[in-house]
Amino acid sequence: MTPIRKRVLSGMQPSGLMHLGNYLGALENWKALQEQYDCYFFVADWHALSTNYADTSRIRMFVRDMLIDWLAGGIDPERATIFIQSRIPEHAILHLLLSMMAPVSWLERNPTYKEKQEEIKEKDLTTYGFLGYPVLQAADILLYKPDFVPVGKDQLPHLELTRELARRFNDIYKTSVFPEPKEHLTKFPKVIGTDGRKMSKSYHNTINLSDTEPAVRQKLKTMVTDPARVRRTDPGNPDLCPVYEFHKIYSPQGTQDQINKDCRTAAIGCIDCKKLVADRLVEQLTPIWDIRAKLTQDSSQVDEIVDAGSKRAATVAKATLQEVNEAMKI
Repeated sequence: MTPIRKRVLSGMQPSGLMHLGNYLGALENWKALQEQYDCYFFVADWHALSTNYADTSRIRMFVRDMLIDWLAGGIDPERATIFIQSRIPEHAILHLLLSMMAPVSWLERNPTYKEKQEEIKEKDLTTYGFLGYPVLQAADILLYKPDFVPVGKDQLPHLELTRELARRFNDIYKTSVFPEPKEHLTKFPKVIGTDGRKMSKSYHNTINLSDTEPAVRQKLKTMVTDPARVRRTDPGNPDLCPVYEFHKIYSPQGTQDQINKDCRTAAIGCIDCKKLVADRLVEQLTPIWDIRAKLTQDSSQVDEIVDAGSKRAATVAKATLQEVNEAMKI
């Protein structure tokens, strides 16, 4: 008999075009997980409302672009269940039920609650939805009873709140409906943006999966390098150069070693160094671009995949909510 695969669940907010930081930090990990686990990956469009409730005009477009990027980036609908959060009303229902028993103090101690308010000053985040989004996040997870949730260390407090809510529900209603999901710790690489800071949409320093080859080459051409290399003849320090970080990701070890040596002796200039890494990056992105082009031209395949994934997800979610209703006698 084929052993039952353990289940993994993860989601992502649709907040704009996916960039290399998203790809290397999340999609590469998801691609590996889908080979070993029963994976459920969802677009968290309701979560996008927690900070973008005042302007929802682009959410549908972001959802579609994200799904295309996932599929082009290697998420396989034959190995993973791909769905959209808002297609499954059980997410909202379980969120409501859990919110009835979630202590406010648990939500206020969320480390990102005040951090985000300080970071996003241009928006009013003094809303119930923003305070309570970890409860929605817990509902997203618990509905599917996953064995593992892939997270970075900075996300562990959110997963612990999910476990606390699972324990609280089970204790109040004398049941064992919700198993406590374990973390699947992942090392999210810090991908440097074109300005030397962490790659982020808010910094406008991204290289997107949807960028054309000329756009990628132009962005790399203008990328900052070691500030000490003012002239071509100045020796550089690769350890201080954002471009070399891309070499460490995309270039073979032999090329990395040669660049390291030649930069320190000024045997290679920044323009030639950037061209080498651009060639490697374009080589890696070309298969993704080819799939993106096909899916963008005819998105019916995306619709079919989401419809099928949402049906599979709904079956699991409905069964869990039925258990919840029985435990609560409602």
